Amino acid sequence: MGPNKKWVQIGIFAVVLIIGVFTIITNLSASDSKKYPQQGDKATNFSLVGLDGKTHELSDYKGKPVLVNFWGTFCPPCKEEMPALQKQYEKWSKEGVVFLEVNVDKNKVTVQSFMDQYKLNMPVLLDAKEVVRKQYGVMDYPTTFFIGTDGKVSIKKIGQMTETFIDESIAKLVNKS
Repeated sequence: MGPNKKWVQIGIFAVVLIIGVFTIITNLSASDSKKYPQQGDKATNFSLVGLDGKTHELSDYKGKPVLVNFWGTFCPPCKEEMPALQKQYEKWSKEGVVFLEVNVDKNKVTVQSFMDQYKLNMPVLLDAKEVVRKQYGVMDYPTTFFIGTDGKVSIKKIGQMTETFIDESIAKLVNKS
């Protein structure tokens, strides 16, 4: 039994090693720009339920500038960015700019408590299963997509944004239309 056990272990190790190498090669050879929307690409449509209980589809906002922000209550830079996003939401939503805050937390109550605590009233969409996060290839939080009236990604920003950056980016979207 002893020698056979050793060969079984070696066989299992070899299979795991081959699968690992295959996975790494496949991921390295895949072009990220083809898999996920990048600057200049058409934004991928999605449908999510919001904290308001309504279903929101990106295509519902066709012809309007849209800011799609991926965030979580667990993310310190996301928390720091929220007051700036709220101020810009108050300013630009009157001009027809759509803000969609895509939250990846697992618990709706946590998200609602966060919004109440910080007195935020932007539309929050719930992506607990991270379907849209994966569609957009978001790996870091926050990540924001500024989508023009033509439905194309104008700016993709990974990381925390300042209020000035948000304002200037939206101004560019609005002035293009």
